[in-house]
Amino acid sequence: PWVKRRVVIAVAAMLLAQLVGTASPLVLGMAVDAMSGDADGPTLFAFGAVALAIAYGMTRIFEALFQNLRDVVFAKVGQRALRTVGMETFQHIHQLSMRYHLTRKTGGLSRVMERGVKGVSFLLRFMLFSIGPLVVRLGIIIVVMATAFDWRYVVVIAVAIVTYVWFTAVVTEWRVKIRKVMNDQDNDANQKAIDSLLNFETVKYFGAEEREAKRYDTAMEGYEAAALKTSYSLGFINVGQSLIINSALIIALVMAALDVSNGTATVGDFVAVNALLMQVMM
Repeated sequence: PWVKRRVVIAVAAMLLAQLVGTASPLVLGMAVDAMSGDADGPTLFAFGAVALAIAYGMTRIFEALFQNLRDVVFAKVGQRALRTVGMETFQHIHQLSMRYHLTRKTGGLSRVMERGVKGVSFLLRFMLFSIGPLVVRLGIIIVVMATAFDWRYVVVIAVAIVTYVWFTAVVTEWRVKIRKVMNDQDNDANQKAIDSLLNFETVKYFGAEEREAKRYDTAMEGYEAAALKTSYSLGFINVGQSLIINSALIIALVMAALDVSNGTATVGDFVAVNALLMQVMM
C-alpha cells in the first residue's frame, strides 16, 4: 500500500508540474504584451507587467517545486525496487548448479548483475517520469496551440514529433546492436580480470602474468572498438534529432513572425510560441 500511495502522489506532483510548466510561457507572453501595450482586456492592465513578471517567476518556482516533490516521494519506491531485484538476483545465483560456479564466471556475472539492477531502476523512472510527462505535456501544448494560436502550429509540432520518433527508433535499433557488442566485450574483460585475480596463486606459480595481461588487453581492445562505435553513433543520433527539432522550431517561429507582421498575433504570442516549442523540444 505505501508503494501505491507514493506512486500516486508522485504522479500527481508530476501532472501539476506539467500544468504549471505549460502555463509559464503564456504568462510570459502576457507580460510582454503588457509592456508593449498590446494587452487585451482590463484584467491584464490591472495586473500590469510587473505583476505578470512575478507570476511568471512563481510558475517557474512551482514547476521546480512539484518536480522535486515528485523525485523525493518516489525515491523510496525506486530504492526498494533496486533492493528487491538485487536480492532476487542474488538468491537466484546461489541456486545455480555447482557446474556453473566452477566455470569461474564471477567477473562477468558481477557486471551483469550491476548493469541489470541499475537498468530496472532506470526503466522504472523513465517510463513513469519521462514518457508519461512527455505525453501529458505534448497533449496540453497541442490543445493550447490549437485554441490560443493556430492549427498550423499543431501540424508543425505533429510532423516534427512523428519524424523525431521514426528517426530515433530506426537509429536506436542500429545502436542497440553496437551496444550489445560493447557490453559483451565489457563482460569478457571484467571476467578475465576478476578471474585472473581470484586465481592469483596459480598465475604466479606458472609465471603466466604476461599471458594473462595479453588476454585482458585483447578483451579491452574489443571493448575500445565497440565503445568508439557507440560514441560515434550517439553523436549521429544527437545531430539528427537536433536537426529535426530545430527545423520545426525555425518554421514555427517564422510563421509566428509573419503573423505578428500581419497583425494577427502580438509580440507576446511570438514569445509564448517560442517558449512552448522550447518545452516540447527539450
